[in-house]
Amino acid sequence: MPDALTLPEPPYLAKTVREALEDKAALNNAPRIILGLLAGVYIGFGGIFALIALAGAEAMPYGIGQTLAGLVFVLGLVLVVVAGAELFTGNTLMLSSVAAGKLDASKAAAALAVVYAANFLGSVLLALLTLASGLHEAGEGAIAQAALELGAEKTTKGFTALIASGVLANMLVCTAVWMAYGGQTVTQKLAAVILPIAAFVAAGFEHSVANMFLLPYAWLIQFATGAATQITVIGIVSNLVVVTLGNLAGGALIALAYHHAYLKN
Repeated sequence: MPDALTLPEPPYLAKTVREALEDKAALNNAPRIILGLLAGVYIGFGGIFALIALAGAEAMPYGIGQTLAGLVFVLGLVLVVVAGAELFTGNTLMLSSVAAGKLDASKAAAALAVVYAANFLGSVLLALLTLASGLHEAGEGAIAQAALELGAEKTTKGFTALIASGVLANMLVCTAVWMAYGGQTVTQKLAAVILPIAAFVAAGFEHSVANMFLLPYAWLIQFATGAATQITVIGIVSNLVVVTLGNLAGGALIALAYHHAYLKN
């Protein structure tokens, strides 16, 4: 086993990740729901930080504000991997254990479904609290504008774009989570997640749990302020359904690639 200053070799890391995800699948529903709620809140905190960075981003050359938003959004996954929480997108790595025959597919599906629902509830509760806090009024409404523009963009993307963005987003998220399991210290875990997460946010790729906060929050702002943006419940649901499918595929690609590379035999 590597010490605190030595990162594990990829084959050892693959075994570590598979065992950790099997432990997650064995959790009772009570802690799974609590930790799922926390993950929804934590990723939402990253979304709040990203919206603050995006407020006024139009005054900067394209890419700078987006990159800054990505860097601060890392807060969400850092809280998940360091403090501990159950995140649907990262937990799709359970498919490695399913492929190895060490985890029943129905048990994995049930665990993912419970976490997904808990992530959604935590995200929506945070959206309601954030609206009540009046954050959207900050910067003379700049944060509200950033949230509305982002929500409108996400709910008007086509099917192909959403699927592809969902795949790419969770390939990066799952790679970040995979590497974080190799970290023995908080600093190592932070170093593992910062670039993949910053990249997916800066690129505008679609992450279902992030959208569980960002889209309801934008809809609530629209409702509270009477903004003309046409963000609808149907648009939000459509986004989440398609992006979730893409996220599942992206997580499966990473899980199965490492299963076949290091764990199949």
